[in-house]
Amino acid sequence: MRVTRSLVPNLFTLMNLFMGFSAIVHISMGEINKAAGFILIAAIFDLLDGLVARLLKAASEFGVELDSLCDAVSFGVAPAFMLYTVYFYQFHEIGILLASFPALAGVSRLARFNVQLTSLEDKKFFTGLAIPSGAFMIISYIVYFHQTNAIPEIYKPYMIFIVTIATSLLMVSRIKFHNLPKPSLKSIKEKPIIFSIFVIGLVACIITKGVAIFPFMVFYVVASTIRHLILFLKKKKESTFDDE
Repeated sequence: MRVTRSLVPNLFTLMNLFMGFSAIVHISMGEINKAAGFILIAAIFDLLDGLVARLLKAASEFGVELDSLCDAVSFGVAPAFMLYTVYFYQFHEIGILLASFPALAGVSRLARFNVQLTSLEDKKFFTGLAIPSGAFMIISYIVYFHQTNAIPEIYKPYMIFIVTIATSLLMVSRIKFHNLPKPSLKSIKEKPIIFSIFVIGLVACIITKGVAIFPFMVFYVVASTIRHLILFLKKKKESTFDDE
C-alpha cells in the first residue's frame, strides 16, 4: 500500500462513513437522539477532511468521490432511515418510499455536483441544498420538534411530510446556497453580513443546545430562496429590456 499525503484527509472521510453507519445501528435500536449525535460528528469529520486536505495540499478527485460516497450514507441513508423508524413505518411500503426521498434526492445532488465539478477549490455557492444541510434539517426537526411538545400533536404529521418533501426538493433544486464561510479575515471582509449571520446562528445553536438548528436552517433556506428569486426576476427583467 502506497502511503501519500491524501491518506490523512481520506481517513477523516472514512470516519464520516463510520459515524453514519453507527447512526444507522443506533436508529435500528430506537436510540434516535444518540444516532443524531453520530450524524453531527459525521458532519464534523466531513468538514475536517476538506480543511486537512487543503492544509496538506492533498485534495484529489479520489477524495471528492470518496467524500460523496460517505456523505450518501451519513447524510442520505441515515436520516432517511430515521424518518422511516420515527414516523413513516406505519405506512409500510409507501412509507419506505416516502422516507427514502431525502436519500434519493441527496445522492442525485451529489452525482450532479461531481459531474459539474471543475475545480477542487471551495465554492462560494452550492447549487441545491447541500446534503449535510438537508440531514441537519431532518434530524433537528425530529429530535427537537417531532419528539417533543414544541408543536401540537395534530400538526406533527403535516410537518414531517412538509420537512421530508421540502428538503428533498431543495437538494435537487437550482437554488444557490451560500457555502459555509471560512473563519478568516478575507472572508469577514468580503462577506461581513453572511459571516455574522453564520456566527450568530452557531452561537444560538450552542446556547439552545441544538434547539435553534431547525429554525436557523429554515431561515437559511428561505433567505436563499428569496435571494434566488430576486436575482431570477432581475435577470429576466434585464433580458426583456435587451430584447426591446
